[in-house]
Amino acid sequence: MPNITLVGFMGTGKTTVGRILARRLGFTFVDCDDEIEREQGVSISHIFSELGEPHFRQLEHDMIIRLSRSDKLVISAGGGAVINPENVDNMKEGGPVVCLASSPEEILKRVGGSTHRPLLQVPDPKSKVKELLDARAPFYARADVTISTDGLTPEEVADRVMEAVDGIKHDA
Repeated sequence: MPNITLVGFMGTGKTTVGRILARRLGFTFVDCDDEIEREQGVSISHIFSELGEPHFRQLEHDMIIRLSRSDKLVISAGGGAVINPENVDNMKEGGPVVCLASSPEEILKRVGGSTHRPLLQVPDPKSKVKELLDARAPFYARADVTISTDGLTPEEVADRVMEAVDGIKHDA
């Protein structure tokens, strides 16, 4: 059975919804960033600050290739994973790709106080979120389906993902 990969900006619910989906489907949940941290033995923040974003993106690319070749996974990809078109191609080879989307205001409500989000450690996080969302929009648009998570519980988002994925399977 194919994987389901969740993409989207930080704070859109990929991890929370992914865990719910995996439980419902009897799949294994895998957070790409957590797997990188486990393998490298250091945090994503450390990788960004000490080795740079390009190094992290290569680790992420390698992880996506490995995960996409597995079966019965719900994969939560990092927020910027879609920037590399090869990552999206690999994700799609593994199964449907679902983008979870939220407004900048909702994202900041969810993650604004986080110190482990390297891209938000700037003087004006809201402007940075808007800038990154705008820059990544064409990449997120490559997902098979996009679901807004604003105003929904994680369970409701999981319901919508399951409906959408079911529709994708029937279209294939």
